[in-house]
Amino acid sequence: MTDNSQNGGSQNNGVSFGRDADTQPGKGPFIPKSPNEALRPERVPQPPRRSRKARSQLVIFLNFLMTMVVFVGVVAVAGFFYAMDTYQKPGPLAANTNFVVRSGAGLAEIANNLERNGIVSDARIYRYVTTTYLKEDQTLKAGEYEIKAGASMKDVTALLESGKSILYSVSLPEGLTVKQMFLRLAADPVLEGDLPAELPPEGSLRPDTYKFTRGTKRAEIVTQMRAAQERLIDQIWEKRDPDLPVDTKEDFVTLASIVEKETGKDDERAHVASVFINRLNKGMRLQSDPTIIYGLFGGDGKPADRPIFQSDIRKETPYNTYVIKGLPPGPIANPGRAALEAVAHPWKTEDLYFVADGTGGHAFAKTLEEHNANVRRWRKIEAERAQTPPATLDVEPEVDPAANN
Repeated sequence: MTDNSQNGGSQNNGVSFGRDADTQPGKGPFIPKSPNEALRPERVPQPPRRSRKARSQLVIFLNFLMTMVVFVGVVAVAGFFYAMDTYQKPGPLAANTNFVVRSGAGLAEIANNLERNGIVSDARIYRYVTTTYLKEDQTLKAGEYEIKAGASMKDVTALLESGKSILYSVSLPEGLTVKQMFLRLAADPVLEGDLPAELPPEGSLRPDTYKFTRGTKRAEIVTQMRAAQERLIDQIWEKRDPDLPVDTKEDFVTLASIVEKETGKDDERAHVASVFINRLNKGMRLQSDPTIIYGLFGGDGKPADRPIFQSDIRKETPYNTYVIKGLPPGPIANPGRAALEAVAHPWKTEDLYFVADGTGGHAFAKTLEEHNANVRRWRKIEAERAQTPPATLDVEPEVDPAANN
């Protein structure tokens, strides 16, 4: 039998008991502690000390800076996607509206006005995104635009960049004098600015319908009209018939203005022109009623309730073709293309007279006898209408004694 006492009674088959068990955890059974021992605080291992490098203020600052960079980057990306989404989604406008971009307006002003008018939801987003959206050669153009309901910021930018603004128009028909045209331009509520202080020459403005945007100056329309009339006259004058009894463009326009005032029917302008051409070739006075009116009233025109009296026919004015021979000193109105073409290419006729036929046109005649018969028919029509016939219809044309008839 072996004496276990030699081992001091401290081991039993390799198992430790007592305090040895406490100092060798995991190597034996758990020995409960006394209450005092259990309440005794145990020593906690101290954390490892940070290195001096980790405790450096620079490292702390760099860590903070990196955190801020990441944070700002996340916010910027989120803001970018939010701005782009806002820029492309439908806007707050509930109904179509007109929006004016004044000449010289900057992007900041346009953006603020768009927000103020309820077209875009945020002026800042519109301004900043539009700056990146537009290319170097693209700008937002002045004008008046129709913005559709629900238009996105992107749609608004595309429209303002296109320059497709709302067009207005002013109609200036053939046969008006320069002064009458100026009155129409002055009365237009969309045009801006003053008219030229000096009236252009009679006959120098082209009758037409002119389109323009809000903010266009009246003087710009006048400049456009003069240039258009000059081009038109030059084109037609160059292709005129070679045997016309007019030697200058000024006389050409003057005769065209008389034709313009005598008839408004396209299909008889060249016929009326032939009558005046025949009279000029024969040395006969033109005897055109509109020249009497212009000599009396100038560019103002005859009042609607003012007839032509017999005394007016013999009144000496530079324009009265019942008194003067040949053409008056200048046009009596602004002729249009049709009247200019009619004088450049008149019909080939022997007619010397014409008078109203009661249908809006004229009856033409070669002889005075035929003409007087036409006059009597016209007077009968006028009598049936209970109107006073023009006083000039029964005046016999005068013939230059030097002319061969």
